[in-house]
Amino acid sequence: MKFRIFRKNISFHLMLLPGIVFALMFAYAPMAGLVIAFQKFIPNRGFFQSKWVGWDNFVYMMNMPDIYQVIYNTVFIALMKIIAGLLVPIIVALLLNELKNKYLTRSVQTLIYLPHFLSWVILGGILMDILSIEGGVVNRLIQLIGLDPIFFLGSNQWFPFTLVISDVWKEFGFATIVYLAALTGINPALYEAANIDGASRWKQTIHVTLPGMLPIIVLMGVLSLGNVLNAGFEQVFILYSPSVYESGDIIDTMLYRVGFLDAQYGVSTAVGLFKSVISTILITTSYWLAYRFASYRIF
Repeated sequence: MKFRIFRKNISFHLMLLPGIVFALMFAYAPMAGLVIAFQKFIPNRGFFQSKWVGWDNFVYMMNMPDIYQVIYNTVFIALMKIIAGLLVPIIVALLLNELKNKYLTRSVQTLIYLPHFLSWVILGGILMDILSIEGGVVNRLIQLIGLDPIFFLGSNQWFPFTLVISDVWKEFGFATIVYLAALTGINPALYEAANIDGASRWKQTIHVTLPGMLPIIVLMGVLSLGNVLNAGFEQVFILYSPSVYESGDIIDTMLYRVGFLDAQYGVSTAVGLFKSVISTILITTSYWLAYRFASYRIF
């Protein structure tokens, strides 16, 4: 019986084959390199001739002078991005949903979606220009109201928040489309019933719109929790400098310096493995929390 079902669906299984091969080659096969985390790896000796050091790389990692500050920076920046990345698109989607002019809605939606297609290399250059302490548009406006210019990209006080705001600016348009799609799935009869009962637009938003969006909000929140240790390497690498290492250095940028600049391959692999294990635990926990408190299953 099972063989007949398999034969009947053989074409669908063959369609999956390229994706399976791709995943095996580029996602699973490279995991053999995790053995470097337990070696004093020397490239010209390879996996089999490099010295085995056990947990020494992990001990060295935990004794690095800035490791705890780097972990704190990573978690703080990532959590701020997750929170802002959830709230801003939801608010914008609700506001766009209230617009009656469809052409205006589509125009605004297109404009806020455009930054998503630009790389951080391009956006980094734009941000460096408009946030420049000498002649930047933002600092000119700040000076016009009588305040001192702010060194957004060189101040430990301002740099983390600059990262969060610029990341939200780039990505909230994409997330807004997801929430607007969720709004279209809400039964219009619910709004009609609420209107008959005398509910205002605000009451309809609280008791009809947000509950209708809840499954998508939970899904987006759960998926984002797996990125608690991913604060955005490309963005930070392009925008940061030694002057903001104290507040802007994250695990991925530290990995880059330790692995590529200092050639400590074993230590950098140990840090990456530590990050992956913690991320896996967080993703698993978030899935359980979504099912436990929102009765929502992703799989």
